[in-house]
Amino acid sequence: MVSPPTAEQWRRASPFAAIGAVCIVGGGLLAAATAHAPSEHATWAVAYLVLVCGIAQIVVGVGQAAVVPAERVTRTPWAELLAWNLGNAGVIAGTVTDQLWLMVLGSVLLAISLVLFLFAGRGAGRSLLVMVYRAVLAIVLVSIPVGIALAIARG
Repeated sequence: MVSPPTAEQWRRASPFAAIGAVCIVGGGLLAAATAHAPSEHATWAVAYLVLVCGIAQIVVGVGQAAVVPAERVTRTPWAELLAWNLGNAGVIAGTVTDQLWLMVLGSVLLAISLVLFLFAGRGAGRSLLVMVYRAVLAIVLVSIPVGIALAIARG
């Protein structure tokens, strides 16, 4: 059974949850604004904002707060938060402007953030919650080179 989150866990998770929620709302607003004339880039950006910038950010931020003991977390969450959001901004900006270098740079920052999340979670145990948390990190990490390959193939 999972115990209710502590005040410390809420404090550590709240930046990820807040920014993730803003991204989900932003994705909805973008969908509404572009519904009259949807484009490939706008449709992709909506999905990316909601799924990666929003939901995945909430899952990894809240997940880390839930599975990593407070004494193991120092400045890492701020580096993760910065790399995650700058990386996502680079991926979005590079994709919608067809600047492959910017999308790749953003992807590298996103991968760095995921590696930071993985390292912060070392020694967290093998509970179901920890395994799900690590699986989400792995899925997002594996999707990065797939996204880069698709962008290159698309030209």
